[in-house]
Order: sequence, then structure tokens, then C-alpha cells
Amino acid sequence: MNLGLPFLNITNLPDWLSVSLVVFDLIIRLTVIFWLPYNRKPVVALGWLMAIFYIPYVGLLAFLIFGSNLVPKHRLSRQRTMNRIIKDAIEGDQAVLGHATLSEPARVAAKLNYKLGALPLIGGNSFELRHHNNESIQELAEHIDRARTYVHLEFYIAGLDATTEPLWEALIRAHQRGVAVRILIDHIGSRKYPRWRELQERLTQAGVPWHLMLPLKPWKGQWQRPDLRNHRKIVVIDGQLAFSGSQNAIDRTYNLKKNLQKGLEWKDLCFFCTGPVVHELNAVFVSDWYAETKELLLNEIDADIEAQDNAGLDAQPPLAQIVPSGPGYETENNLRLINHLIYNAEERIIICSPYFVPESTLLQALTNMALSGIEVTLIVCEKGDQFLPIMGQRSYYEELLRAGVNIQQYPGPTVLHSKFMIVDQEITFIGSSNMDPRSFALNFEVSTFIVSSDMVKELEQVAHEYIAVCKKLRYDEWIYRPLRHKVTENLCRLWSALL
Repeated sequence: MNLGLPFLNITNLPDWLSVSLVVFDLIIRLTVIFWLPYNRKPVVALGWLMAIFYIPYVGLLAFLIFGSNLVPKHRLSRQRTMNRIIKDAIEGDQAVLGHATLSEPARVAAKLNYKLGALPLIGGNSFELRHHNNESIQELAEHIDRARTYVHLEFYIAGLDATTEPLWEALIRAHQRGVAVRILIDHIGSRKYPRWRELQERLTQAGVPWHLMLPLKPWKGQWQRPDLRNHRKIVVIDGQLAFSGSQNAIDRTYNLKKNLQKGLEWKDLCFFCTGPVVHELNAVFVSDWYAETKELLLNEIDADIEAQDNAGLDAQPPLAQIVPSGPGYETENNLRLINHLIYNAEERIIICSPYFVPESTLLQALTNMALSGIEVTLIVCEKGDQFLPIMGQRSYYEELLRAGVNIQQYPGPTVLHSKFMIVDQEITFIGSSNMDPRSFALNFEVSTFIVSSDMVKELEQVAHEYIAVCKKLRYDEWIYRPLRHKVTENLCRLWSALL
């Protein structure tokens, strides 16, 4: 029986089997049409429908494996538990603690973040930026050697090499002298790097408590969408000092042969901080530890976060609010904040992101503001380690340039991995989150929303240092790039629709 279906060669099959396969195929198609678009962005649903219709069985299998960004129910339940514990501890259920004087956009942003992530905007903090990857790891090890009560460490990528050896040895020494050391490492993020197995064995033999985040071990019942990642970078020491930003716990070359051959080195931006915001970063770590271990560390979390009043001080300490995001939340916390800040800009917007594949609302927000006369600057990588996102993001440059966005390309072989945003003269946003669908929907991220003119000046200096060596893209030159480049870019862009 031949029903003329090019995707299904059933010429030599018995009639009853041929009919059954066709009916089964039609049932699949009708089912996905009515079910797949539910709670998905139209462009995402359309991408998956095209994949299933054009390559039915392969497309369906890919969707069943990668099509849902939902995490297991127990993780969602534990996240809600942590949110409730923190909100119950905050007197009056306040989004802004203390008596800070804020602009209306900053106050509304704080309320939005509090509604989504349960953590308030609070004053009395201090921040010190760090620009050099390997030196930051050495400094972190020195702080851990002075720890007295606990060290909480969480990284997307953890490697064992000459650069990170002092860090892991410091953690082992801390454990041996009675400090409570807890380590979380993303399973898929770290496993491809040299000496990964050796690092696991060393921590286990030393008796240091450590766990994988989002482990993929189906034989142990540990399963979720395979490309979900915990992309956070957090270290908290004694509840007094914290470290966060874009940097992973690995040498700046990432120790891969292909990176060394190309001369690739990562350039990150991270920070050490003190003040109440340390407890908020610790709350994010405790949430992740609870999700992975079922152990709720109530004794080592200061849920009763106290405001430190900035009133009367000549130099106002930064107000800060931690913004956790990811599939453990019901909405895209980081994207909502970013769009809010963009639409409320009055003078300028500066964004630095290694992977810039804008979701439709973000693309519209940036082009709208540029067309409105707001100065919009985008700092991106010229080269990177991941072909698909780097080529995919280039497909958006023409539309951005046409709207008046200033695009600066940081030259290779350095991979500019810093992730931050500046809005006007008082608002900054810095952390682990890229400006792409993966960071908005699939990665667990942690970012810090800061209201401080001094922090703006520091980050502005960083941005100017980057721009000083960048190449500025020009619309009248960019549109004449080779056709083969345009085709490759647009093909890579299609992948973003399947997230």
C-alpha cells in the first residue's frame, strides 16, 4: 500500500500495518497542534511544530527529550518552601527595607523582583569588582583560609588545574579544621573538562560534602530535560563575605585543547561583597542545596534580613537585591527585570553580554529605546567558543544597527565573558545571566540588581576600558558582509526558536 507520504515508506508493508502507521501519524500531528502551544511562546511552539511535521518521529522524539523546561515537581515545591520562609521572615512583607530614597523606576523594579524572587532591596552593602580570572580564584582561596564557621560554594563549571588547585586545597583545609564546607557543581557543565573525575575523587576522599546539580542519572531516577543547567556562581563565607558574577572555578583558558590551539582566554567580571546582600546570596545557595539534597540549612541562613539605614551618610552605600531566576520559577525573572529597566531608561543603556540572542520582547525594547533617542550601547564578543550562539546573535545586528544601537565587538582571541547592564546614572545589573533564551528560560541564574551612583561609575569605567579596544560595527558596512555569512547566521538563528 502506498499512500504517497514521503516521510513514511510503507510500500512493502501489509495494508493493516500501513493504515495503522498513517492513523498513528495523524493522531500525533493533531495532538501536538492542540497540546504543544499551551503555555509556550508562539515562536517556540511554531518551531517545534515545524520539526515534528517535517521530520515526524525524529522531531517528536527530540521534543519529548528537550521540549519541556519544567523541572521535577519536588524542585518546584522546595523552591516555593524557601520563598515562603524568606517572605515570612521579612517584617511587613516589604520589597524595599529601610528608608532609602529611590527613583520610581528603581522602586517599581524592586517590587517586581520581590514579587518574583522573594528577596528585598536592601542598603548597607559594599562591592569590590574583580577583572582578572586567575587572580580572583587565588584571592578567593585566601578568604576561605580565614573562614571560621562555614563556606558555601556553587559553580556551573569547576575544574582542577594549576589555577584552581589553591581553591580546592583551601576548601579541604577548611573542612579539616571544622568549618562546614558545602559544594555544589553542575553535572553537565563540568564533566567535559580535564581532571573532572580526579576532582570528584579528591573531594570525596577528603570527606568534603559536595553534590551535583541537576544530575542526569536515569538509572538512579535523576532525570529532567538534559540541557537544563545551573549556571550560578556563588561563594559565601561565614555569612560575612560573598563572591558572585560571571566567572567559573577554572583556569581562564578552560583547559581545553581547542581553546589552547586558538589562544582563547576568558575575561570575566565578578565581585566580592559585604553587607545584608550576602545573606540573600546565601539564601540562593541554601535553596539549591535543599533542592539537591533535601537538607534545609535553616541554621546557616539569616532569613531575618535587617536593613542598614543609609540616611545621613555622605557616601550612600549601595542598595542591592539578588535576582534568582530559572525554570524553578513560574516566570522569567531576569528577562522581566531587564525589560523593565530598559523601558524606564531616560538617558542611556549599556549592555555587555558574551551571548546576545535577544528574545522578541528584549529586541523590541532595545530598538524602541534607540529609536526614541536613548543612547543604547551593546558590547559583544567578536569570537567565542560556541559557534551556534555567536553566529546566531550576528543575525540580529542589522536590525539593531538600523535602529541606532551602538554595537561594539570585543576582539578575539579573548572571550569577553562579563555580563552586566548600566541604566542611566544609578542602576546596574551584574551576574551570571547572558542575554539569550537559554539564560532566560533554561538556566538557573543569579544576578544582582544594584542602585548606586558609585557602582555605576565603576562599571562605566569597565565599559569604557572594553570599548577602547573594541571595533565599532557600522550599518553601511555590515549589510554588505558576504552572503554565505548571512545564510549561516540565519540558520543558527533558527535554533533559538526551539528553546
